Amino acid sequence: MLRDITIGQYYPADSVIHRLDPRTKLMAAMLYILSLFIFRGWAGFAAVTLALVLVIALSKVPFAYMVRGLKPIAVILVITILFNLFLTPGVPLVEFWKLSISWQGLKNAGFMTVRLIYLILGSSVLTLTTTPNQLTDGMEQSLKPLNRLHIPVHEISMMMSIALRFIPILIEETDKIMKAQLARGADFESGNLIKKAKSMVPLLVPLFISAFRRANDLAMAMEARCYHGGEGRTKMKPLRYKKADGAAYLLSAAYLAGVIALRIIL
Repeated sequence: MLRDITIGQYYPADSVIHRLDPRTKLMAAMLYILSLFIFRGWAGFAAVTLALVLVIALSKVPFAYMVRGLKPIAVILVITILFNLFLTPGVPLVEFWKLSISWQGLKNAGFMTVRLIYLILGSSVLTLTTTPNQLTDGMEQSLKPLNRLHIPVHEISMMMSIALRFIPILIEETDKIMKAQLARGADFESGNLIKKAKSMVPLLVPLFISAFRRANDLAMAMEARCYHGGEGRTKMKPLRYKKADGAAYLLSAAYLAGVIALRIIL
């Protein structure tokens, strides 16, 4: 299960998506997420699916690798399906006890599940094709106007970068601790829910201690290097837009306009 978590992991490849400016990818991801909650009907579903398939193909990231990221949210998907199936009013198709399933419930459950899956896949394209440093620089540059409102943009971007960078490290640490506890006879699978929760204590305690130790080491390293934020600091690799970024902006805007037009027309 731990190896199925792909959030925060970068997949190196030489593709058009990898070479795009991180600001372009952040904006395109926002427009894509917005479109997921705008589209309605089968025409909108087809447009969103086509766009996602094209982007994944252009990214050169194996589709099987992306699908691995859906396994950790399987429980959320099941809960979403059940809530939409049984709590959506309409003409009942199937009835048993006090519960009923309507055509509207089936439709809502299907589209909501698709939205969640597409949301995870689309977000995965962003993180798998962009390094944490690039994401930080792109976010900082995109939110730079907020500095006039005294919002600490650099600090927020740096915290997100550190969080993304530490996710794979903590996953690896959890895997090592779990294997060590299993070798000592720990059982994380059998028993009821309460017993499983109690069995996680030997895993969580050393994990939290390790996380706090790493955070303390990082803070001391930053302090020893007299780090005081981004004011006046320069970038080793400054961000510069290219022709491909302009084309990506236009395509993203045209895609969103098409999804909105399909919702209005159909």
